[in-house]
Parts: sequence; structure tokens; C-alpha cells
Amino acid sequence: MPESADWPAIEDHGLIGDLRTAALVGTDGMIDWFCAPRFDSPSIFGALLDRDAGSWQVCPHDGATRTQQFYFPDSAMLATRFLTEEGVVEVHDFMPVLKAGDTEHRQRIVRRVVGVRGCSRVRMRLDARPDYGRARCTAERVEHGVLLEGDGVRMGLSASTGLDIDEGVVTADVELSTGDVALFVLEVLPDGEQLHEAAVDDTSALFDATASYWRRWLSQSTYTGRWREMVNRSAITLKLLTHEPTGAVIAAPTTSLPEFIGGDRNWDYRYVWMRDAGFTLYALQRLGFTQEASAFVRWLSERMGGEADDEHGLGPLRVLYDIDGNTPREEVELGHLSGYAGSQPVRVGNAAVEQLQLDIYGELVDSVYLFNKYGAGISSDAWTDVTRIVEWVAQNWEREDAGMWEGRAELRKHTTSRLMCWVAIERAIRIARQRGLPGDLGAWARVRDEIYQRIMDESWDDELKAFTQVEGGTALDAGVLLMPMVKFLSPADPRFLSTLEAIEDRLVVDSLVFRYDPELSPDGLDGDEGTFSLCSFWYVEALTRAGRLEDAQLALEKMFTYANHVGLYAEEVGATGDQLGNFPQAFTHLALISAAINLDRALDS
Repeated sequence: MPESADWPAIEDHGLIGDLRTAALVGTDGMIDWFCAPRFDSPSIFGALLDRDAGSWQVCPHDGATRTQQFYFPDSAMLATRFLTEEGVVEVHDFMPVLKAGDTEHRQRIVRRVVGVRGCSRVRMRLDARPDYGRARCTAERVEHGVLLEGDGVRMGLSASTGLDIDEGVVTADVELSTGDVALFVLEVLPDGEQLHEAAVDDTSALFDATASYWRRWLSQSTYTGRWREMVNRSAITLKLLTHEPTGAVIAAPTTSLPEFIGGDRNWDYRYVWMRDAGFTLYALQRLGFTQEASAFVRWLSERMGGEADDEHGLGPLRVLYDIDGNTPREEVELGHLSGYAGSQPVRVGNAAVEQLQLDIYGELVDSVYLFNKYGAGISSDAWTDVTRIVEWVAQNWEREDAGMWEGRAELRKHTTSRLMCWVAIERAIRIARQRGLPGDLGAWARVRDEIYQRIMDESWDDELKAFTQVEGGTALDAGVLLMPMVKFLSPADPRFLSTLEAIEDRLVVDSLVFRYDPELSPDGLDGDEGTFSLCSFWYVEALTRAGRLEDAQLALEKMFTYANHVGLYAEEVGATGDQLGNFPQAFTHLALISAAINLDRALDS
């Protein structure tokens, strides 16, 4: 597809899901990203990365004068409203979730089309292209609908209206007056299972049951602060990115959405990053979602207790894992896909798994500390695994690494890597003292103090009056905003306050924060990138902890204006306010939750 094609904006989407996979629904009524049966399965609808890679569209036959999209209150159920000269029609999209841990779960996308006012002619077109668009489905009429098969994928489409088939593409035209309802249900079918009939009455009950599930789940939230709507939407988004059968929480449901349109900063984020662990546990526990926190801790514990594959000196843990906790396959490029708006390459897999990133150990041990403090407490076996990890960190913290931003240039002595190694050891000491657990606390404390002094001496630039990105460097890094959050420095420490001012001067534009300056600290990649929304929320929290509450509140309110129309954030925000990178990103929503909770608490006190 040529680059001049009319691509939807990344932010012009809502997210639906069933806690196993998810789909993006555009404001034009097109589902242009859907992988099944899991987040990391090959796409079935991949038009977001190539307009010929499969899609499912439901929209007015002659187009709309205006479209609107919103979630039903306190749910993950999406409505897209089309206003035409003849009337108004809504498409209600959801993936049924009836109860937690449902062993009889059926994977379905339900699209309910409702005539709201006037008379509207609606067109449905489903073109399934499995294996990232490399395969096509055959379409066969069966009882209750159409059976779609291709590349091992087996699905059934049932409808309340007649369906037409043309070379594997299924279409339908329906005219809806006020109060009329048309129904389309796509189900991923296990081998041998027959297609079920789509009945409007049955689907109404399914809609109500799914809405009840989401509202019941959200009612567990303990957050009652000023920004409840944004925090609740972030919590629901985080839940949608959770793979319920394993407890894993993925970084994003998409791959290769660009950080720079037309550039090559395109990555596969359908994995679990160890870096997210501490932030995930913090958000889940602070909001009262203890079941999800416990499930994620179980997933993390299995990674800590796994056999260490240190053939390449990467340590006992990898940067990222797949949903099952395995090392992902190698990164490959899908050359047959044009990429979003011509942004190539499209990548599957992530080569960052082969990087040494020392900061992950701090995030992991911090998550264990949080669970031990606020949850049921870790087991003796888990503590054995923690001590093994801490011993490795104590022996390897001085190494050069790729850093927390996963640059693909030379290895360097990153300040944030040192910082999080300090966190790993410091939190382990706290756990041992709180629980009376065994460990060489004296030796750990000596290494902890050595790391502290190293950062204070080697990562501080007296001319800049700031902590720098690497030892002896002059470039800044927004990651050092974490220092008071992880209790390394007091937020009132003069060194942190002057670092905050330096970051504001060099990396902050309005409320938006760049994570670093690629010109001053090359990352081995071409092209620019947008401001990093995660860092923008870290900035809010740093302002909060520094006591600049009015500045923090203004920055937070400004950040809310950069959310899309349904409250979702991609990884980055571009110069013109457009969303960039994979969408939506869990880490950004985790940072939003943390920033809102802590600013609420500060304002109340």
C-alpha cells in the first residue's frame, strides 16, 4: 500500500478484549488489528500494518458525516456512533467475559448494530487474512452462518441477517430503522466444534452479563480520588492487557506501530517486560486488585525459579518473556507488510531479549518487596531465588549494559542501571529484616553503599548540577526522575531538585518529557521519536514529591488532554499531539495510576 493511503491515526481506536487477546476498533468501524487465540498469535486482521492484511468493517453504506466513539460506563465495551444525513446508527463491540477463570470460555467478537434514529443502510465486510496477511481463509456456508478456515485458523461467523460470500470475503447489507438491531458474531472455534446461532435476544443477555462482569470487577477498586474516570479507564486497560490463564501482563497488544512515522523504530510489544513488574504490582495493589497482583507474582516467581541460562552472561533473568514465561523467538522482519503509514520494518519478536539490562533486577526485587509488604508474603523458595538474584547483582552491577531504554548502540555505564541495582539490594535487605530471613546482609549492605557512592561521585555533573545518563557523561535522562520514587534520594535533596530543573530545561516541552536526547546520546537507531508518556507521568510524580503541587496538578491535567477520545495512551506523543508507538501501552497507564494516587494523597495532606 502506498504511503499516501488514508491511514487512520493510531489514537483513532478503542480497545476490546477477553483477557486472552484483544482487538483494536477504529472510529471508522473497522477492526484492523486482532490476533487469536492469544495476544502473541499471528494477526487475523492486520490492516493496521498493511491495508491488505485483513479487516472487519461495519459502517454506513454511504459513509457518515460524523463519528463518535465511547465506552459504556465502567466497562470494556465499546460503542461507535455514526451520524448520517438519513439517521444515526451505533455499533456495539465487545468480547464476552462472563466470569473470572471461566474454564468454558468461548472466544468471540460480538458486533451489535443498532438503529438509533431515522433509517440507515449498513454495510458489513469481513476479510480474514491469517498469518499476518500471508494466508487467506476459505468461506463455506454451514448451519447458522459461515465457516472460515485458513493457516490453521478456524472461525465461524453467524449473523441475524443474510451473508454473502465472494472468494473468502463475507459481506452483508442491512437497512435499520429506529430500534432495529442487526447482529454479527465471530467465534474462534476449536477443532470439531460447530458454529452457534447468533440470536439478538441471547446476545442482549450476553451483553448484560459482560457489562456486569466489568462493573463488578471495577467495584473492587479502592481509588476514590480526583481523577477517578482516568484511573478507572487505566485500570480496565491494564486488565485488558492481562492474560488471565497465566497471570502475565503484556506491554501492549500491538507490534511495530512506529515511534516516528516512516522510521524504523518499530518494535513488537506483545511480551511481558520485567521492567514493568514493580510498577504493575504497585498499581494493582494500591487499587485493591489483589487477585491480579497474586497471579502476576506467581508468574514472576516462576521466572525467578527457572533454570538460569547464562551462556551469554546475561544473568539469571531476561529482559522480557512471552506469555508462558519462555524466551521469545528471535526477532524477524515481515517484509511483505508495508508497515503503518509506510513505516518499515514490521517486526515479530524482540531482539532486546538478548540484551543485558541491569535495571530489571531492581524492578523485580522491588515488586517482591511490595508483595511481601502489602500482600500475603513470599514463600521460602521464592526467597531463595531472590537471594540468588541479589548475589548475582552484587557481583555484576559495575558492568556496562544497554540501559533501560533498550538502545542498540554500544554498551555504557547507565546511571539508571546502577540506581536499580541499588534498589535490588536495598529491597532485599528490607525484606530480610522485616521477615527475619537469612542472607549475608553485611556483604549486601557494603555493595549497596558502594553503588550509592558510585552514583553520587561518577554520575553527578557539577557543571550541569544534575545526574547524567551515564557515568562521566553530559547528556540527561528522564529515568533519573525515579530517584525519590525508589527512595534513593529525598525529594528535597538539593542534588535531585537541581537535576529536576535541568531536565525541565532540556527534556520537558510543556508537560511532555523526552526520555533523552538522541543527538547527545546516540541510541544506534535512525530518526527522531516523540515525547515519552511514561516519563511525562514520572515528571508529575517528581513534581509532587518535590512539593510543587500546583505544577504537578497542571502537568497532570495537561497530560490528560493528550489521551485519545476514550482515555487511552500509546507509548509516545508526537510534536503535533498525535499518539505514536504501540497502542495502548500498559507502562504509560501504570505511571498514570501512580502519579494520580500520589498527587491525590499530597493534595489531601
